[in-house]
Amino acid sequence: MIGRAAGGREAETVRTVWRAEDERGTARLAERLADWAEPGAVIALDGDLGAGKTFFAQNFARALGVREVVNSPTFTIIREYEDGRLPLYHMDVYRLSQDEADELGLDEYFYGQGVVLVEWAKLIPDLLPPARLMIEIGHAGGNARTIRLAGTGRPYADWCRRLVEEGASGE
Repeated sequence: MIGRAAGGREAETVRTVWRAEDERGTARLAERLADWAEPGAVIALDGDLGAGKTFFAQNFARALGVREVVNSPTFTIIREYEDGRLPLYHMDVYRLSQDEADELGLDEYFYGQGVVLVEWAKLIPDLLPPARLMIEIGHAGGNARTIRLAGTGRPYADWCRRLVEEGASGE
């Protein structure tokens, strides 16, 4: 699939699947991605209720060096954490329409110097930047999860390639 990146040029999308047999496998993925994160990174998290979006965000934050307790910002919409290697902006847009999210100016965070994690990102597709990492977490029985990643543009397509090199399956 080809998407549009900044400047209107085409951006490659690379897809991969990470299989986590337990919570530790999900945590390892979050830690790996946090290691690669750079200013302006946008990670869109989707999945059913209880799939592990907040668990992923907690482990991602911990790997960035965030010392605060990380909870889902379901009612506050966004939580800002400034004490890690990079600022972390954790959003939960479950209770917002696309118009409401736009009015709140959430998209301004996507072009800053921090890392943005957006839970329920599929609810605001038109606000997300073209270059991003999409993550869909699905139940696979018990504590196991199937985590589908789609990296569009740089550095996200490269992240997905690196995960395949480390044992994730390509799609």
